[in-house]
Amino acid sequence: MSLIKGLFRSRDKPKNRIGSAFSFVFGSTTSGKTVNERTAMQSAAVYACVRILSEAIAGLPLHVYQYRMDGSKERIPQHPLYYLLHNEPNPEMTSFVFRETLMSHLLLWGNAYAQILRNGRGQPIALYPLLPNKMEVSRATNGELIYTYRRDSEESRLNPNSGTVILRRDEILHIPGLGFDGLIGYSPIAMAKNAIGMSLATEEYGASFFANGANPGGVLEHPGVIKDIQRVKDSWNSAYQGSGNAHRIAVLEEGMKFQAIGIPPEQAQFLETRKFQINEIARIFRIPPHMVGDLEKSSFSNIEQQSLEFVKYTLNPWVVRWEQSLQQSLLLPSEKNSIFIKFNVDGLLRGDYQSRMNGYAVGRQNGWLSANDIRELEDMNRIPAEEGGDLYLVNGNMLPLSKAGNFYQKEVNSQ
Repeated sequence: MSLIKGLFRSRDKPKNRIGSAFSFVFGSTTSGKTVNERTAMQSAAVYACVRILSEAIAGLPLHVYQYRMDGSKERIPQHPLYYLLHNEPNPEMTSFVFRETLMSHLLLWGNAYAQILRNGRGQPIALYPLLPNKMEVSRATNGELIYTYRRDSEESRLNPNSGTVILRRDEILHIPGLGFDGLIGYSPIAMAKNAIGMSLATEEYGASFFANGANPGGVLEHPGVIKDIQRVKDSWNSAYQGSGNAHRIAVLEEGMKFQAIGIPPEQAQFLETRKFQINEIARIFRIPPHMVGDLEKSSFSNIEQQSLEFVKYTLNPWVVRWEQSLQQSLLLPSEKNSIFIKFNVDGLLRGDYQSRMNGYAVGRQNGWLSANDIRELEDMNRIPAEEGGDLYLVNGNMLPLSKAGNFYQKEVNSQ
């Protein structure tokens, strides 16, 4: 044990960096746009990806389970954590809003933090989200992690001058994203800031492009000498500039002619650039293109498969990350061998109605699904056990599984 503590003491302070020369930080990009967690959300693709994943995690059923002696599991709604995770983590938030908030923090900053309030027995009684950009993770002299949170005057009414709060490891629910020290995650926005910056730049260019009537400019030719060039320019722009003035009839005097400047091909194709950037951002968050509105390569035959792949390859890693962090931070040491926290993604993995019914029929006829098993999967009330709701049947004469052998033996003896 002393060796482990010594190793932890010898490790550097957790930092959001690789090595000592390169850091992932927000700021200006090669496109000239400033990218941070707030400006990034102005990109429609980033907003869509963050919203899809945040709402998906927030909408999944979240339950607390206990292992039985026979190896099976049962839901334990009477456990104190069940109400916090399933209903209200604190008096101000529902479980959906709490998880949606933390997931958005995780996707934008790469880390999600929540303060844990405990009673005298050490059981969590409330969870409050904390902003990741105000949190600093460091180590105490004994090697233990400590969390320093900077409060502003809005968060601390008792301390108008703001200040900092030092929180121990057992007072923090920390869900880290992808990182290299296993302690702090890196911000996806900071790591992909150039791609997001280019998306913002193309959106801004498109807005200004159409604000000028989808025409980058032209030349007014006059046979003589114009005394007040600015007045002529302003008069023309006020009458014909902007998409609202498109296709208006221009009246030219004194032999004046208008010569339009053609749109360069690389500028006319900026919509293709915007489309590529949408796919690039979807690739960062591993979101199928059809979920952010790109249906070019989607069809009725493959869109269901893409949705299943979203659950397995995109959502499931986040679900595991959440489950293990919740169990590590919220369960008491005495509970970790017998109690676990689990999201239910079965509803997202279900196929269409006909496919489900065919699957249930196979399970029912082959003895590994009972009527109540099927009804629970379809969110229906159970059939009482005395009416046969828990019986497992086998194909043929649909006998109860426990009687199938007896019936066969009776037939043999009668011969």
